[in-house]
Amino acid sequence: MKEWRRLTRSFAYALQGISYTVRTQRNMQIHVAAAIVVLAAAWWLQIPRSDVLLVLFSIGLVFSLELVNTAIEAVVDLASPEWHAKAKIAKDVGAGAVLVAAILSLIIGVLVFGQPLLQKVWG
Repeated sequence: MKEWRRLTRSFAYALQGISYTVRTQRNMQIHVAAAIVVLAAAWWLQIPRSDVLLVLFSIGLVFSLELVNTAIEAVVDLASPEWHAKAKIAKDVGAGAVLVAAILSLIIGVLVFGQPLLQKVWG
């Protein structure tokens, strides 16, 4: 029973981290809004399950990297409250990782949604 409490507490802490990131990070809010629109479009366009899984993986990747980037920024701010070149590098690299995932997701989105969207709009 003690292990179960520790496990549920771990999940609660993780959910607090996700909640903090969604509430405080503008880019995460943009990612969440985009994910909702994309998943609604997948339903509307009747995108095949295998393609939806690829889209879900892309969404999860972007969300995960945004969470890691937020953690990096918090730790860097704690360790280096004053501007420091290495602190800037850490923050920039974290943001770059999110950007790479977002660009990859955009490419996947164009490949998955392009044709079905054109067919739906222009018949």
